[in-house]
Amino acid sequence: MKDVAPHHKISIAISGKSGCGNTTVSRLVAEQTGLDFINFTFRSLAAEHNMRLEDILHKAAHDDSWDREVDDRQVKMARQSEKGCVLGSRLAIWMLPEATLKIYLKADAETRIRRIMQREGGDFAVVESFTRERDRQDSERYRRLYGINNDDYSFANLIIDTGIQSPEEITQHIIKHLRFVLLHSNITL
Repeated sequence: MKDVAPHHKISIAISGKSGCGNTTVSRLVAEQTGLDFINFTFRSLAAEHNMRLEDILHKAAHDDSWDREVDDRQVKMARQSEKGCVLGSRLAIWMLPEATLKIYLKADAETRIRRIMQREGGDFAVVESFTRERDRQDSERYRRLYGINNDDYSFANLIIDTGIQSPEEITQHIIKHLRFVLLHSNITL
């Protein structure tokens, strides 16, 4: 699949809440398809500004322009990708409405919390409390900034429960669906 025809720009938007495997799956799909992987985050912005992540997050809590910059930059990068891309972000399926394929990854709360603990460490109760509060704050912020209800992803082309499949299985499922969509759109890879 790595031979993407230059006149057919393919974009895949993959979203999910923290701990759903969004970044892992997005990276794998990009590697398997030869598309650009785009995942511009607050961490990326902090590095650009030579700031600590904690400082950017503190600023973002009091100034919406930080959120807007991250979101605008991701979308701009996706739209400027010459060969097509996989945009992995919490809001990708909403922010890139023209995406060839929109995928929402979900997992139950316990699965998400255990994955976050594997990635970042911590006590289950503390990570659970932090994750629930982060989800609440994210949802409130997305509604306020963009009018997005991130609990309504029914419009996605695929909704995948990542708690029952490996990232590699999910990647293959997405690629199979992409081939189907492209075949029925008369677009070749």
